[in-house]
Amino acid sequence: MAFRRSELDRITDPDTFLWATGIEDTFITDPWPATGRILDEYELTGHYQRRDEDLDLMAELGVRMARYGIPWHRVNPEPDQWDWSWSDQALEGLLDRGVNPIVDLVHYGLPGWLEGAFLNPDFPERMAEYSGRLAQRFRGRIRWYTPLNEPRITAWYCGKLGWWPPYRRGWKGFVAVMLGLARGIVRTCEAVRSVDPEVVFVHVDATDIYLSPDPNLQEEVHRRQQIGFLALDLVSGRITEDHPLCGWLLRHGAREDDLAWFRDHAVRLDVVGLNMYPMFSQKRLVRSPRGLRIQMPYGSDEMVERLVECYWEHYRLPMMITETAARGPVHRRRAWLDQSVGAIRRLRARGVPLVGYTWWPMYALVAWAYRQSHRPASEYLEQMGLWDLDPHPEANLRRVKTPLVDAYRALVDGGCEAVGKLAARGPTQGGGQTSV
Repeated sequence: MAFRRSELDRITDPDTFLWATGIEDTFITDPWPATGRILDEYELTGHYQRRDEDLDLMAELGVRMARYGIPWHRVNPEPDQWDWSWSDQALEGLLDRGVNPIVDLVHYGLPGWLEGAFLNPDFPERMAEYSGRLAQRFRGRIRWYTPLNEPRITAWYCGKLGWWPPYRRGWKGFVAVMLGLARGIVRTCEAVRSVDPEVVFVHVDATDIYLSPDPNLQEEVHRRQQIGFLALDLVSGRITEDHPLCGWLLRHGAREDDLAWFRDHAVRLDVVGLNMYPMFSQKRLVRSPRGLRIQMPYGSDEMVERLVECYWEHYRLPMMITETAARGPVHRRRAWLDQSVGAIRRLRARGVPLVGYTWWPMYALVAWAYRQSHRPASEYLEQMGLWDLDPHPEANLRRVKTPLVDAYRALVDGGCEAVGKLAARGPTQGGGQTSV
C-alpha cells in the first residue's frame, strides 16, 4: 500500500493543488416511453465523433487530471460480451497527452440488458466485474477512479422521482435503489483494489445546503442534510444504530442485516468529491398549498465555504471539488470561477484540505429534459463550459473557445498560486457524524 499512502500524501502537500476538467457523461440507455429517446451525452454533444479533438482541447488547458466517463453500455453491450476499442483509445489518448484520468465508472446509466437496473440482484457483481476488467487493462497506469457518480442523485431520479430505470417512486424506492448502488460501489472498490491495491478512489456526490424560514421544517432540513451524506456513510460502514438516519432507513425498507452488511464490508474513503453549482446547491424548503416545495436561490462563494466545511466536519478527509460551473453568458461563468476559487483560497488558509478543483463540463451539455421531450437537442444546450457548442445545424456542434479557456489555463499554470498553500489544521482521517 506504499504508493497509495504516498499518493494521498502528495495531493495534500501544502504546495500541491489539482486543477481538472471533464466532459458530461450521463448515460440513460432506456428509452422514455412517450418519446423513444435515450440520454447519451457523448452522442448528443458529438464526443464519440470528436473524441480526439476534445482530448486535444483538454490538453490545451494544461490540466494534468480529468474526470472521464466510460460508456459501460457500449463496452458491455450484451452479457459477457466486451468491446473495449473506443474506451481504450480514449484512455490511451488521455495518457498520451499527459492527462491522468479519474475514471468515472458509472454515471447514472447501466447497460440496457441489466433488467431492473440497480435493483437487479446481479448488479453489484456485474459492476464489479466490468470495473475490475478495466482496472486490469490499465493496471499501474491509471490510479484514480470514481466508482459511481452522485449516488444520491442516482437514487433520487431512479428511486424517488421514477424518471430513470428502475422507475421507482417515493422514499422506499429511493432507499431500495440507494442500497443496491451502494453495494455495487463496495463490490467495485473490492474488485479494483484486488487488481491494483495502489489505486485512489474519489467518491463523488452532489452537495446541498438546506435551509428553511419555517421553524416547523427544521427537522426536515436536518434530515435532508443527513441524506446528503447517506451514500458515503453507507459504503464506509458508518450507519450504526445511533446514526441520525438509521431509524428512517429501517422505516423505509432497509433491514438490519442490510446495514450490518455495509459495516462488515466498510470501504475506507480516500478522497471525498464534492459536486456543487450556484444554481442548484442551495435549497430552501417551504410549505405551499401543494405540499413541501424546494426553492433554489442562486448561490454565492459563501455557499461554497459552508458546503466544504460541512463535509470536512463530517468526514475529516481530503476533498476535491469534482464538479462546478455556472450556466449562462460568459461573464456569469467568469464571475462564478472567480468567486468559487476565492472561496477555496479562504478554506485552504483555514487548513481545510481541499486539494483540487474541476470545472465541469469543459463544454456545453444537453439538459436531461431532452429525453422526455420532442424538441431538438439544440434547444436543450446548456452553455456551462469553457468552450461553447454552436447550436446551428450547419456548425455540427463546433467547439467555440471563450475567454474562460485562457482564464482557466492561467489558473492551471499557476499551480496553487490562486488558492494559496494549505495551512496546517488537525488530522485528515477518521471523521464523525456531525450535522449542519
